[in-house]
Amino acid sequence: MKIAIHHTAADWSFSNYWVEYCRSQKIDYKIVNAYDSDIVEQVQDCDAFMWHHNHMIHKDRLFAKALLFSLETAGIKVFPNFYTGWHFDDKLGQKYLLESIGAPLVPSHAFFDFDTARKWIEETTFPKVFKLRGGSGSTNVMLVKTRKDALKLARKAIKRGIPIYNKRGALKEAFRRYRMGVGHIVEILKAMAHFVLPTPLQRASGKDVGYAYFQDFIPDNRFDIRIIVIGDKAYGIQREVRTGDFRASGSGMIHYDRKYINEQCVKVAFEVSEKLQSQCTGFDFVFDQSGTPLIVEIGYGFVQQAYEACPGYWDRNICWHEGKFNPMGWIVENLKKSDK
Repeated sequence: MKIAIHHTAADWSFSNYWVEYCRSQKIDYKIVNAYDSDIVEQVQDCDAFMWHHNHMIHKDRLFAKALLFSLETAGIKVFPNFYTGWHFDDKLGQKYLLESIGAPLVPSHAFFDFDTARKWIEETTFPKVFKLRGGSGSTNVMLVKTRKDALKLARKAIKRGIPIYNKRGALKEAFRRYRMGVGHIVEILKAMAHFVLPTPLQRASGKDVGYAYFQDFIPDNRFDIRIIVIGDKAYGIQREVRTGDFRASGSGMIHYDRKYINEQCVKVAFEVSEKLQSQCTGFDFVFDQSGTPLIVEIGYGFVQQAYEACPGYWDRNICWHEGKFNPMGWIVENLKKSDK
């Protein structure tokens, strides 16, 4: 097998691991540029194409899925494939997908006209969690405590739109990371600069408009569980909620020891991943008051560096395997042996 890899040297990119794995295992590969106009021609001598596209890069958002699914239609194996990637960074899509397969999703509510949203808001209870369809690391997520605030947000979201890039939230997060000792003063300076000089994503994407999306607030969760399923293996972490906040994703306060991971989450993640026919999926779990794990959202992409300290992994039978492992190598090997 020969694999074409769109290589991005950034720290977050899976391609760093894929290239190293192919080199070490003597797997035939070549580096390609997905942005080249003749990219389809470039991969004609390959059996597979891999691209870790990033939702925060507008060029990736513009056509990554279109290219991947086009190549897949032509019979080339791809990562991520359609089942893995179509719902990436799309919480609305995930709502309907997870509901359709009976997955244990946190109750979620979507509205596309203000009158319907208003009627629901007048009848429901609070607090609720408001989200935009895109964003990671708890961006574009806020706790709505009152009916008045929910009406205001729904009206704005449906009628005028909400900026995809939250300038104030980004600055607040930069300060938080700096105080924790995991951030750098440069992050704060950049966040301040973006009040005047918009990011490329800001300039290109503007606002999300035409819908309002809420999830039920599940109280008393001091942490969440992130489980990554790749084929027949899984690994995970526990993430503490930010101080004085309700959000855990992106907090940077991580526990790796197996004792912190509720294995029911692992079981559910395997079951749902199989129904999704996914190559790789990260699941975020919280727990209801009876201790049942509920899925908050899913996505194929994540920063693997945050998981390097995981001490082992589970197989599909929920058997634990202690020791170092190479999940990015799993992706390559699974692609090699896949039927499509």
